[in-house]
Amino acid sequence: MREVKQKDELAPEVRPEILATTPVWQHRHILDLDDFAPAEIELVLETTDAMKEVLSRPIKKVPVLRGKTVITLFYEPSTRTRSSFELAAKNLSADVISLSAQASSTVKGESLVDTLATLEALGADIVVMRHSYSGAPYIATRHMRASMVNAGDGWHAHPTQALLDLYTIREHKGGFKGLKAVIIGDIKHSRVARSNIWGLTAMGAEVSVCCPFTLLPAGLDVVQHHFPKVHIEPEIESALCGADVVMTLRLQLERQQSGLLPSIREYVKLYQLTEARLAKAKADAIVLHPGPVNEDIEISLAVAQGPQSVINEQITNGVAVRMALLYLLAGGSR
Repeated sequence: MREVKQKDELAPEVRPEILATTPVWQHRHILDLDDFAPAEIELVLETTDAMKEVLSRPIKKVPVLRGKTVITLFYEPSTRTRSSFELAAKNLSADVISLSAQASSTVKGESLVDTLATLEALGADIVVMRHSYSGAPYIATRHMRASMVNAGDGWHAHPTQALLDLYTIREHKGGFKGLKAVIIGDIKHSRVARSNIWGLTAMGAEVSVCCPFTLLPAGLDVVQHHFPKVHIEPEIESALCGADVVMTLRLQLERQQSGLLPSIREYVKLYQLTEARLAKAKADAIVLHPGPVNEDIEISLAVAQGPQSVINEQITNGVAVRMALLYLLAGGSR
């Protein structure tokens, strides 16, 4: 009994050979993946391996964040991301405070800066924030000493979702070099797509995006300048040909502007990921979706629940990835 108890109390350890070849963790904040080197992404993934080992134990908790305060601050609704972060922090023994804009002084007119000052006074060490305005987490870092984790800002970025997607892909494919990844859907309004483009291309994958031209972001050509392996392919059958990884995006009805699509029916006809279309990809291709899924709109129910879907694995891996990030932000790699 004593031996088991000691094991459960140990902090997770990253393999020494990984730390020997990886620069010391330099990130005080996690705002996007555009400033992550491949070695830093690999460090996150290797640390996630250690966290998955923690989650496989009878007691899924380690004391590495004991005495630290993690605050989740969400200005938009969330189920997966918020619960994943809170569970991750609790698994690391942190004190967790959960705030939502609808139940805070924001409804009385309190500004973001004032809210952040309150969190500082509460002793926040790490703040996990989702905000409807792109760039809000960057502004927040100017007004706080705590570490900031971007849990999604407007149409801009969702770095932790991209990291859990990368981890899920690596579990199935072993690596990224030479992989063909296809992202299908509402690229224009998708912070998930943008962060995945940065992450996948940085790790050596070839990325294609597929959607109507009206749902392409105006700045995608800038991304292509930095990452020449990003291709635009408006025909879904052509895009899927030979794909190793297929990621469908939620058609974000709440972010749509009038005139971008003739109709939902037309989108389904031309861009829904069906079993017949998925057959164009490699036989061992995997299908991802950041959730929540609009069933039988961007992806058919048969594909979402089919043998090539790893959607539920993404949710499970999200806890381990976020544990790894909180651990690294708290100085775990030093």
